[in-house]
Amino acid sequence: QVQLQESGPGLVKPSQTLSLTCTVSGGSITAMYYYWSWIRQPPGKGLEWMGAISYSGSTYYSPSLKSRTSISRDTSKNQFTLQLSSVTPEDTAIYYCAKRYAKAGYDYWGQGTQVTVSS
Repeated sequence: QVQLQESGPGLVKPSQTLSLTCTVSGGSITAMYYYWSWIRQPPGKGLEWMGAISYSGSTYYSPSLKSRTSISRDTSKNQFTLQLSSVTPEDTAIYYCAKRYAKAGYDYWGQGTQVTVSS
């Protein structure tokens, strides 16, 4: 049973960089054909895919967020990390990490973590 757990600060000031970590247990982030994503949900809005890192370390980003987003991984800790720079209050959301196999749907999700951008 794969488990994902997001961690990071719940409050970030405008213009700063938001940094979240997803710790994976029960499966390796380097296992073939697995993709590890960051997805967020602003209040009152739908889910927004932000980006992903593959089993081989390749990264993929939403075009609308690409200039501010970086996803990396630490295979020794079985973790992957999201960094979102120059945040504004519009980046306030629940942030989720999730796993999918190849082009299948997401089968495992973290519980989500609330991040508020406010001074």
